[in-house]
Amino acid sequence: MPEVTFFGAAQEVTGSCHRISHPGLGHILLDCGMHQGGDAVSRLQEEHFEFSPRDIDAVVLSHAHLDHSGMLPKMIHQGFTGPIYCTKATAELLSVLLNDAAGLYLRDLEKENLRRRRQGKRRLSPVYSMKDVEQVLKQCVGLDYETEASLSDNTRLVFHDAGHILGSAITELSFLEPGEQKPKTLVFSGDLGNTDMVLMRDPSFLRHADVLMMESTYGDREHKTQGDTLSELEQILADTWQRGGNVMIPAFAVGRTQEILFHLGCLHQQGRLDNWQIFLDSPMAIEVTQIYDHWVDWLDTKDTQFLDMSHPHPLEEFLPHLFLAVTPEDSMAINSVKKGCIVIAGSGMCTGGRIRHHFKQRIWNPHNTLLFVGFQARGTLGRILVDGAKFIRLFGEQYAVKARIETLGGFSAHAGQSGLVNWASAFTPTPKLILVHGEPGAQKALAQRLERETGQRPLIPAQKECFHF
Repeated sequence: MPEVTFFGAAQEVTGSCHRISHPGLGHILLDCGMHQGGDAVSRLQEEHFEFSPRDIDAVVLSHAHLDHSGMLPKMIHQGFTGPIYCTKATAELLSVLLNDAAGLYLRDLEKENLRRRRQGKRRLSPVYSMKDVEQVLKQCVGLDYETEASLSDNTRLVFHDAGHILGSAITELSFLEPGEQKPKTLVFSGDLGNTDMVLMRDPSFLRHADVLMMESTYGDREHKTQGDTLSELEQILADTWQRGGNVMIPAFAVGRTQEILFHLGCLHQQGRLDNWQIFLDSPMAIEVTQIYDHWVDWLDTKDTQFLDMSHPHPLEEFLPHLFLAVTPEDSMAINSVKKGCIVIAGSGMCTGGRIRHHFKQRIWNPHNTLLFVGFQARGTLGRILVDGAKFIRLFGEQYAVKARIETLGGFSAHAGQSGLVNWASAFTPTPKLILVHGEPGAQKALAQRLERETGQRPLIPAQKECFHF
């Protein structure tokens, strides 16, 4: 009988990692994500696998975000040699995300070791290297949507479009046990997209599963409609323009940045955007935006029809007031713009990246606006700010938080409660339900509604809990 063990994203949002095991099937890992929040050096030093990476036969990756993929180099470093199955677009995005994360980690580790040497402490060894990142990419097996792949003689894999970010996938795994005539099917939603998103297609609806593992990030709330959210965005921008301020938008390099650029481009094309200077201050987001251009056929045609596909970078052509800040000097030059600029920079939860440098320059000014457009996990600087912190520490100094803090939940790349329930309700008969990738309050609310509408009480597993199916 197969079993699934939950090693991450169990009663928490980040660190997605679930192992499926069976004596006749081996060990398959669904995602291999890192936890977000805190210092990357100490976090990677302290995070340990609750299994031997050498014993894992294959990894099946739902998408490229680091909370689903970021521990892959450490897995390789500790002896994992099997295939990493993902969509072709995810494989291309991984090259950008993992190389960027490794570069930041190794630079921070070098600084930490310099500090430790001055204090007479033991030097820390890296938990992985750039060679491990290269090996991750070599072990990737890129697949198209709706294409069956054989993981073994009795295990089949199909990816379906999850509508979350480019290349994101709903994972369908079928296991035929020895002596059985009918396979058992496990479906893992990964991160399920919001049907009201731009650029992305709606998530695929599946009809059959014996076990359904589903994310629950927004299981306790609904998102505002896209129209209401755009009106709110337009008003926030207009108010900040009138105050003579600037807007800072922390955004993930994959998905959220491209969506925000598209919305700003629509406002510009409609003559509803003031004469803002818009800075994309993220080399990774710039590279990812170019990858989106490459995979435009995987995006929603009702939105991409507005882009000039004859242009080498249609998203940038759509928004001519966009400036790309690639070098550190480009980023620092933004400081000289005293008003009228929108700065989009990583990281999305403010755990690192260039956005923190912009906070240093602008978060103490009441004319400015800090605009959150995505989920902020517990323990991150973004969550601290959303929760109303009056002071924060940056680079060893304290800063007063006087900029206006705004949140636009309607831009979420995750389905809200009704979207999750509608998607799960399409399965007939109702499979065994397991909620992962959510905080306890959100999971409890979603479980209660799912029980009312399907008649089945979902399992909410704890860390290292096992479930047999």
